[in-house]
Amino acid sequence: MASGISMGARRELLAAVAKRYRTAGRAEKGRILDELTATTGWHRKHAVRALSAVGRNRSGLPLSEEATGGAEPASRRRRKYARVRDALIALWEASDRVCGKRLVSMIPALLPALERHGRLKPTSAERALLVTVSAATIDRILIDVKVAAAGGRRRRIGFYSAIRREVPIRTFNDWANPPPGFCEIDMVAHGGTSVAGSFIQTLTMVDIATGWTECLPLIARDGSLVVEAMTRAQSLFPWLIRGADFDNDSAFMNDVVVPWCRAQKIEVTRSRAYKKNDQAFVEQKNGAVVRRLVGYGRFDGVATARVMARLYAAARLHVNFFQPSFKLKEKRREGAKVIKRYHPPATPYERALMHPKLALTIKRRLRETYCTLDPVQLLAEIRAAQEELGERIGKRGLAPAASGSPADPLAFARSLGTTATTTEVRATHRRPKRRYKKRIRMPLKLDPYLATIENWLAVEPQITALTIVRRLAAIDPSTFSDKQHSIVQRLLRSFRQKVAETIIASMSAQPITSPGMRPRPVDGAACDDHSAPPTVPPGSRPHQCRSGDQSLDLHPG
Repeated sequence: MASGISMGARRELLAAVAKRYRTAGRAEKGRILDELTATTGWHRKHAVRALSAVGRNRSGLPLSEEATGGAEPASRRRRKYARVRDALIALWEASDRVCGKRLVSMIPALLPALERHGRLKPTSAERALLVTVSAATIDRILIDVKVAAAGGRRRRIGFYSAIRREVPIRTFNDWANPPPGFCEIDMVAHGGTSVAGSFIQTLTMVDIATGWTECLPLIARDGSLVVEAMTRAQSLFPWLIRGADFDNDSAFMNDVVVPWCRAQKIEVTRSRAYKKNDQAFVEQKNGAVVRRLVGYGRFDGVATARVMARLYAAARLHVNFFQPSFKLKEKRREGAKVIKRYHPPATPYERALMHPKLALTIKRRLRETYCTLDPVQLLAEIRAAQEELGERIGKRGLAPAASGSPADPLAFARSLGTTATTTEVRATHRRPKRRYKKRIRMPLKLDPYLATIENWLAVEPQITALTIVRRLAAIDPSTFSDKQHSIVQRLLRSFRQKVAETIIASMSAQPITSPGMRPRPVDGAACDDHSAPPTVPPGSRPHQCRSGDQSLDLHPG
């Protein structure tokens, strides 16, 4: 029945029965509500609210009460407080820009202080408004001032956050032994000691079930490059990628990577923010594989990315087929001690062969690949790529381009037993710091003239090193000339540094007091009203505020 009634007809019906509803008794109101809900299709509670709202203004008061002097509308209250906006700004600045809730409690003490010193001169009406203003009104009035003081409005949260909220969260405890194909994905930055500019990133993908690891270099952090790298990784993995667990990086959480994964039927999840243990598998490989191979140097450029691609191409086979790793079996806590049990160490290749959910064709292909691999040749290729990357670190990217010639496995195999030393031999790693050799200070030519130079500085603090050298040359021409200019500059720097330290030390030793507040021993009764200004004349005894073992003499400003 209600579907044939328009909104206009419902409003007319509501206005017709509203006056009768307000004057009716309890039983009559019930019958009116029954008829109204049956006619309009409204919920009974909505009908009660709609009937009660008829005849009221926007402030919620009846029209008759507003006409007879009820509470002020919100618009009128806003106009009223607009008169004290400048005073609120001055109070907010004097409070060191605190929030509205703190400023409300400061106004009763701050306003008299500003009035005493002539900073503010409000009328009695304005003073009453300032004392009774609420924190919400202060924040509303000062919103534009706060935005201007902060340097403009903050950047709106873009669509990356909306996409991030759409992706479900998966923690470290939610995997529950997935089949091969579910991967954790992360990026490793190769920016060295600085993150400025553009540099190479390594995209690391680790299979949860087997530990199979694939690393691919990216020229820059970009969603389209991530898609290309994942497409390349799909051809390198022996099985299909079924799931991708990212972190909250904008290079992953964007409108390029997430829709592409869903179009490829790849389940997309993400870790919690600032919870690296949610991606424990890939974080472990970031250190055990990526950092162990390439270290912490800065790499950039297309030529360097090609060398890293050669390095990862050899390392993926050596790591996945020949390097065993541990995998956590269980973890339990006994009081303050955490007990961990691990499976026997196995390579990703061995775990793939033992996994019951992998097809026999995939296992047969893995066995065929394993039979063709030579670990020494792979290690020789890894070391050759590392040597070239090390040269690029030392020459800041100016090393010659890679020739692409394969490494000699025989020569490398002969040197395996002789090149090991007590330090790290990989060229990509940091070289150990040498111990600084202390040297005995030799006497300077300036030593006999130090007192003279100090006297010159005391008389002329702005004297330059060149002037001092020329004065010394006038005293001893055979010893001094303009060549000693840099030595005198270092001496002046050390002298002025000592003078600055002496001045700072003397300033910190002095007590910080103001002319109107000086500490004195307690000799009087406690102050009854701390906020009241002193009214005694300067010649009489000052008012004392007692607190503990000290008192403060308050003098009029």
